[in-house]
Order: sequence, then structure tokens, then C-alpha cells
Amino acid sequence: MRSEMDKGYVVGAGDRVRISIKDGVADVVLIRGEKMNALDQAMFDALIEAGEHLCQVPDLRAVVLSGEGKAFCAGLDMGRFQGMASAQGQSHELRLMPRVHGHANAPQHAVLVWRKIPVPVIAAVHGVALGGGFQLMLGADMRFIEAQTKLSIMEIKWGLVPDMGGVALMRRLMRSDQIRELTYSGRIFSGQEAHAMGLATRLCDDPRSEALAIAHEIALRSPDAIRAAKRLYALADDGASEAELLLAESREQAALLGSANQVESVRANLEKRKPVWCS
Repeated sequence: MRSEMDKGYVVGAGDRVRISIKDGVADVVLIRGEKMNALDQAMFDALIEAGEHLCQVPDLRAVVLSGEGKAFCAGLDMGRFQGMASAQGQSHELRLMPRVHGHANAPQHAVLVWRKIPVPVIAAVHGVALGGGFQLMLGADMRFIEAQTKLSIMEIKWGLVPDMGGVALMRRLMRSDQIRELTYSGRIFSGQEAHAMGLATRLCDDPRSEALAIAHEIALRSPDAIRAAKRLYALADDGASEAELLLAESREQAALLGSANQVESVRANLEKRKPVWCS
């Protein structure tokens, strides 16, 4: 396992994703800028590798996911669509149907792995987030988006449906009729409209800078409480009943009260100093 002392490294056989970690904050950047960070097989593999690696970093506090160059992610690489056009009549069940990552196939896991990371993940979105790129940002806890960003559930343009976890994730963020309208039409809409519909957490002039600033602010909070809060909200997102959620709240709080980091939270606030956390 790589340690937090790794200040910058690239994952994926095709050099698709760069990770830098500073003060517990992972700065994860898609680095296929010349192709607007489009999703080819190497990018899918790199996203999974990056997400799985970050799940295992013990002193991780927060993650920011962004894209270099002009775009967050333009969706599927055009070469994949060209391959589809020449594959009429062929069965894709062997590629899409196996559940190789729990309930998900590999492309779905490239999105859902960011929900699996035990600390907050912020997607910093600019330029475009189309199709698979739109679905990728949905895997984050929060989405900081530039107002002029162009977004689209674009799969209908290619005779397809969103299939990278988008259907499961959008239902938690938007009304059903809004999801259907965007899915059926495939129209491009702005970051401003995304914010009005609840897709964007925050509109930003510089999404990556603001996301990194908030991530470093989160890193100053008790890591135990942050991870506990993420577990609770994930449970809520997954449809837990009121009784299950109330019990989970009590369990998490009981484990936190009197723990080393909770006591340090109190002492640091009373003494007006920066806390020193136990890893």
C-alpha cells in the first residue's frame, strides 16, 4: 500500500488518473485532458484502482475528484461508440451482466467506488460532464460545479440508457419527472440549472480550488466523527428505515463519546488550538 508520504503518483496502465495527498486530503485528477478526460478502458480501470486504493489509506480525511484541461469528463470515448456501431447483433451480456464488484459490474463500480470511500468525496466539475462523466460526478458526496458547465444524461443520443449507477444515484438527488425529462431528451443543461434541480451542491467560479479548501477544512474535524457521519448518510441513502437509522445514530454516538478524538475535539475547542488527532 502507498503511504500518505506519496506526494503524487499516477494509477492505471494508460496513465489516466493522478493522486496527490497532502494533510490527509487526496487530490484526484483525471489526466487525459487532450481527450476531455473521456472514458476508455484504461480510464475505467484507473478510476477503480484509484478508488480502491483510497479506501485503504488509513489517515485519509477527504477526497477531491476533478479533471484536467477543459473538462471534468466528456463521457465515453468515441472509439467505444465506433465499436458499438460495428457490433450489431453481438451479445454484450458477457461484458455487462457479471456482478464482479458486489452488486455492480466494472463500469458501475468505477462510479460507485467513490461512495465506498469512507471519507467525504467532492467532485469539482467544470467544462463538460456528459453521459458517463455526468454519472461519475454522482458518485461523490458533494458536487461543486461551475455555472457554465455543460451537463447531459446523453446516453439516449446513442440509443442507450444510463448504466453506470446513474439511475440508482439520481433518484436520491432529483424528482423523478426531472430525471425522466433529462433522460428522455438527452438535452444539455447548465451548472446553474443543475443547482436549481439539486444536482449541484454549490456553484463555483473555481470548483477545484473551492473543493480543496472545503476538503482541508473537513480534514481539521475529528476523523472518527466524519467517517461515522458518512456511514450514517450512506445508510439513509440506501433506504434504511427510521428505526434502523435511529439505532445507527445511537450506536455511532455511543462509540464516539469519550473516545480519544472526541475528547481532543472538546479540549482543542476549549483551548482555542488546532486539534491533534489519533490516526
